[in-house]
Amino acid sequence: MTLLNLERTSASPGPEPKSPASLDLLCSDIRRRRQEFTRLRHIAPDVIERFIEVGVYRALVPRAFGGDQKSPREFCELVETLSQADGSAGWVASFGMAVTYLAALPPATFAQIYAGGPDVVFAGGIFPPQRAPRVEGGFEVSGRWSFASGCMGAQLIGVGIAPAEGEKSGLPRMAVMPREKARIELAWEVSGLVGTGSHDVVVDRVVVPEEWTFVRGSASQREEPMFRYPTLSFAAQVLSVVGLGIARGAIEELRAMAAGRVSVTGAPRLADRPQVQLELGRAEAQLRAARAFFYAAIDEAWEVLLKGDALSPEQVSMLRLSSTHAARTGAEVARSVQLLTGMTGVYDASPISQQVRDSHVLTQHAFMGDITYQNAGAMLFGQAPLPGYL
Repeated sequence: MTLLNLERTSASPGPEPKSPASLDLLCSDIRRRRQEFTRLRHIAPDVIERFIEVGVYRALVPRAFGGDQKSPREFCELVETLSQADGSAGWVASFGMAVTYLAALPPATFAQIYAGGPDVVFAGGIFPPQRAPRVEGGFEVSGRWSFASGCMGAQLIGVGIAPAEGEKSGLPRMAVMPREKARIELAWEVSGLVGTGSHDVVVDRVVVPEEWTFVRGSASQREEPMFRYPTLSFAAQVLSVVGLGIARGAIEELRAMAAGRVSVTGAPRLADRPQVQLELGRAEAQLRAARAFFYAAIDEAWEVLLKGDALSPEQVSMLRLSSTHAARTGAEVARSVQLLTGMTGVYDASPISQQVRDSHVLTQHAFMGDITYQNAGAMLFGQAPLPGYL
């Protein structure tokens, strides 16, 4: 299989990453267009192009392929900034981490993907894994997969297939193909994160060579520290940091609203009410504490990897625990802010209303479930976690 007809050509290295000022301008535009993304049910194509311009998709790509080779903290900070502008935009940008998945492909396939430049946009859905019989040339892939966030702007699509006959791991594989080999069906009817375009992907009898498949989360053959970072933990982090960004956005919306709003009853402005001051201070403390735990876990793990050492199970557990805690705390903060806005915060057009919906949908993701707390707690007692946690 050759990588042909990518929607945005990767035949050239692509634009150089823009300055922080360009990122600020992008965030301003995203805030202005939030309702547009909800109406479209996906992020507009020109915004995906601007993600490319600010370096979202090249951020983690090795320098050997023209990428920026940034750290996990730097990438999460970028996603957090975009999420403050809009949760759906941040969520879609988070899949710039896909290079860490794709690095599990054979080196020759990985090199082919990035041969034309680092700005490759990947999306996919792994569940439910579909049976894909072996045929001449690879696996014959057919089926429907849900939750393919960002698929409307992708160049490459990945879908989940059941383990190949004889494989010992029992884990599903992901089959990678050009976007034009798949059909997208608009099935994303949800209360929040509407703009993520997490529609269904449908594939009909596409033969995917075995070298274009990989077990998600399996080890990479690359030597850069990023490719020794726990892949599934990172997948949870890039999503949970969206919750931190959303919560920060909600706090800033409240501050802007409270400074100038005068009650029709003659009551003090929101900013002058002691209860609002108290609750805003509490929310700020909650968010900063969750964010500190989140980035401290990343920094500790990254320092170990930079030394060439392996992470301990306990360090990996903290990556997972801090992620779930960040997502849950972000949702709590967004809701606490909404409670302070009265009826203003319930209208669909209210940014805070949308931020609450987005943050609570985020907590429904499997990575953010209560099972994280159970597994982390078991390990704190010296017991083994459930399979798949580490």
